[in-house]
This record gives sequence, C-alpha cells and structure tokens, in this order.
Amino acid sequence: MDKFLINGPCKIKGNVSISGSKNASLPILAATLLFDKPVVIKNLPRVRDINTMLNLLKSLGSKIILSRDKKTAKIINKKNMKTFASYSLVKTMRGSILVLGPLISKYNKSKISLPGGCLIGARPVNYHLSALKKLGMKYELKDGYVLAKSKGKLNGTTINFSKISVGATENSIIAACLAKGKTVLKNCAIEPEIKDLTNFLNKAGAKIKWKGRVCKIIGVNSLNETEYSVMADRIEAGTFCVAATLAKGNLQINNLNPKIIGTEIKLLKKVGAKIKTSENKILIKGPEKIKSIKSIKTKEFPGIPTDLQAQLMVLMCKAVGKSSITESIFENRFMHVAELQRLGAKINIKNNTATIEGNTKFIGAELMSSDLRASVALVLAALVSTGKSYINRIYHLDRGYEKIENKLKKIGVKIKRLK
Repeated sequence: MDKFLINGPCKIKGNVSISGSKNASLPILAATLLFDKPVVIKNLPRVRDINTMLNLLKSLGSKIILSRDKKTAKIINKKNMKTFASYSLVKTMRGSILVLGPLISKYNKSKISLPGGCLIGARPVNYHLSALKKLGMKYELKDGYVLAKSKGKLNGTTINFSKISVGATENSIIAACLAKGKTVLKNCAIEPEIKDLTNFLNKAGAKIKWKGRVCKIIGVNSLNETEYSVMADRIEAGTFCVAATLAKGNLQINNLNPKIIGTEIKLLKKVGAKIKTSENKILIKGPEKIKSIKSIKTKEFPGIPTDLQAQLMVLMCKAVGKSSITESIFENRFMHVAELQRLGAKINIKNNTATIEGNTKFIGAELMSSDLRASVALVLAALVSTGKSYINRIYHLDRGYEKIENKLKKIGVKIKRLK
C-alpha cells in the first residue's frame, strides 16, 4: 500500500486549481442511467470513487468513452441494460446506492448490494428506501441485497423527509424525473452538489423547481441528449483554504465560485486569514497567529460541512486558546483524533463534541488514515509538524482528492508518495 512522507514544517505559496466535484459527479453519473440517448459529462475528477462509479455503469451495460485526460466521459446506454449491482463493486463506495433510483424508475426492477458493509441505522439507507417506496417501489432485503421492483412507471407523490439526507434527496429526485405526474419533496438537502444534479437534469429536459428546501418535479417521458460540466469541488477548495490559513500561506485558488464556500470563508476570516474573492478565484493569506473559535458545529448546507470538520480540527490545534467542535451529522467521525494526539494534539472528546487545547507544537510521527477526510487532515497536520511524518493507507485519500501530492508539491509542501 502507498504512503506519504511529509517533511515539515512547510510554507505554502503559489496557485492551485480545484478539480471537479466528486460529490456532484457521483449522482450525475448515476442519473445517466435514465437516458436512451448519449450523455457527455465533463470536468470529472480523476479519483478512485469516480472510477468505481464508471465501472458500475459499465457492469450495468453502459458504454463509456473517456477522453485522453479521463476528465470527460461519453456514456451510451444499451437498449437492454442489466439491473444487478454486485457487492464486489458496491462495497467500496456508499454512493453506489444512487443507481437504485434510476434503475427502478427506468427499468422497474433492481437488485443492488447494500453499500460498503452498511448497517441500516448508522449512515442509513432506510431514508432512500422509504422515499422510493412512496413512489411505488416494492422491496425486500435479502442476503445483503435490496431486491426491488415496481409495477410499471413510478407515481408522483409527496414525500416529507424526516431527516435531511443528501443521498436520499438525490435518489428521489433522479427517480421522480420519469415518474407519472408531480412529485413534491419536502425537507430536502440543498447542498450545491444537489443543485448541480438538478441543473444537469433540467438541461436534459427534466422539469425540476426549487423553493427553499422543497423540490417539485413534474415527470417527463424521456430525457434528451446532453453535455454537462460538473461544478468545482468545494471540499477540496475548503481543504486548501484551511492549508493556507494553517501554514501562513499566500495562495491563489482557481476554478471555483467562492459563493459555494461562503460559510467557510467567513469562519477563516474570523481566525485571522485575509481573503479576497472574485468571480472564479480566491486569494488567501494565513495569519501569523491563528485565533481560536469557541464553538464550531457541523451542519447541513449552508452550515459548516461535516467533510471539513477534521481539517478545521487541525486548524484549531494550532490556534491560540481553547476551542470546541461538535459533529452533528455523523456519529463516528472523530477517528482522526487519536492520530492527531500522536503528533502532540491535546483533544478531549465527550459524546459528539471535541474540546481542543490549542497552541499545539506538532512533532512528526507515523500515522494511519481511517477515512477520506480524516486522512487529508493528517496531511495538513504533517505539513505544519516539525520533522518527518509518514501517513499510511492513503488509498482513502485517492478516493476523493485528485493527485493531491502533485498539487501540494507545486505550492511548497515537501511530500513524497512511497510505494
């Protein structure tokens, strides 16, 4: 397994371009299953999760033609597509469940493995299943698979989500596009990635309208041939903003609309970063001293994203004074804490709140990644540590960050990938 060697501390300076959004690409790629005509998706990030989704589409019968840089995919569906998504493909990525909505909507049946050894309960799939059931899907769970079918077309209905769920909102929108009549989804997630999905579907002839957290969809018979370019990855952008703030950086971040990380920019200004934004770039200078923030809480968009919680924790370790971070989205998202403690962090966890002492002097150490965002937090901590740090199991990072070591090298980080 590959690992990173980082020699700290590093000073960050230069330019970085943000890749396409992984979290927008996955539902958009899943939604291409609704089409009879070819679809071209541009600005795909070259990350492992995208490869997994493309392989899943191939296994269902889609023909995929990739451009030379692999950032554009032309997808052509066969007349008779398969509707079986096997465990071997679905096990590595939760986003695979997003093919359930389009398969049931277009082909009226599907057998799909529950994603990534998922226990219904923690990060539950049950919101997806109960929403699709209201649209007319019948299902049973058997041997780790969802066996689903519907009698002909799905029927539009009103669905009120009991909890805001990104994946369930996406699956329901995709499924409702070809349903009979009108579907009204209430208490939806409104992340920019979901708006990107609906922009894509509307461009292809779907009839989707938003008002706050309510999404109205009028079903259509089919979708048109279309080309679409995926939005920039706001989590990658947020990660680089944190890196610049952390390492007294002077960084220009290109290729994104700064409005999609407005909340994060406000927070980084509070800790002392100097930030200027224009139409598609951010200029950010890190402070000499990082101010602590008494309490940070992750929330659904437009709040602080859970996917930036680990990175912000590293920032608060280097801040002057005490701070706390409350994780309100996922119950098991402090797995990076033990690794940060190995570098010298003083963090105390009680329930879903971490209290951070601040003023940490990180000393390089051998570290282990536990999940995608935790692993990038360890990279951030290592680049402001004294001495060498080794970060193991970086395949987690490759799932969501496109060639991150190349981007970091260009802006002054002493980082090497070791085979």
